[in-house]
Amino acid sequence: MIQSMTGYGKATTTFGDKKINVEIKSLNSKAMDLSARIAPLYREKEMEIRNMIAQALERGKVDLYIWIEKDTAEAATPINVALVENYYNQIKTIAENCRIPLPQDWFATLLRMPDVLTKVETQELQDEEWAAVKKTIEEAIQHLVDFRKQEGAALERKFTEKLDNIERLLKSIEPYEKERVTKIKDKITDALERVLNTDYDKNRLEQELIYYIEKLDINEEKQRLANHLKYFRETMSNGHGQGKKLGFIAQEMGREINTTGSKSNHAEMQNIVVQMKDELEQIKEQVLNVM
Repeated sequence: MIQSMTGYGKATTTFGDKKINVEIKSLNSKAMDLSARIAPLYREKEMEIRNMIAQALERGKVDLYIWIEKDTAEAATPINVALVENYYNQIKTIAENCRIPLPQDWFATLLRMPDVLTKVETQELQDEEWAAVKKTIEEAIQHLVDFRKQEGAALERKFTEKLDNIERLLKSIEPYEKERVTKIKDKITDALERVLNTDYDKNRLEQELIYYIEKLDINEEKQRLANHLKYFRETMSNGHGQGKKLGFIAQEMGREINTTGSKSNHAEMQNIVVQMKDELEQIKEQVLNVM
């Protein structure tokens, strides 16, 4: 079954007083394009995280978010009381020695001083916590893969519908092929009789007509298009990672349909070709979403 490159996955876990959140989103892209926003505590594991995602998701424009939620009281940045007191004493001493007026608003002055509101993180990542985080990342990845599979199943149904439509349209061309030959022959002979108004070599005309009609023959194009339709179906059933291949097959289908249109020389056949092109364009648009 094919997979879509569009997906979403989220997982959370609790470790101690922390709630660890992992969120992954993916869209279509020609290669793996990963953007990661990781909580500072886990950044030392960024390369390992990237490798996990690249191995599981293969390609797509992927956005990863890992963040920590803590109790509001604990998350608030503490004021460094000792440092505030130290700044206060220094400013007061300088003001007395230099005979400079003291600040009107002590709080505003002291809170602007360096490192007064700086939260110093001294926590180190423990193996137990990383194991919990890693498991959560794997869970979020699996949710995204499941999402991709669901989207892939919907795409496969859409492709099958469009392929069936093209096959039906291809068969509907057949009745017009014999009619086209008769019309071409009548048109040429009628033109010869009206314009030249004289006898002509009918054997030579038959030979020229055969040559002309052979140039307009579309049996090879029909056969190749039928083969491409069959190959597209087989490729879909081969599993994920077939997006680029399906795109190439769709291009080949387009070539055969275009050649059929240029050779048709018949209004009804050209209308059918236009309908096939419309069905194929819808396939091409959606193939871009296939991994």
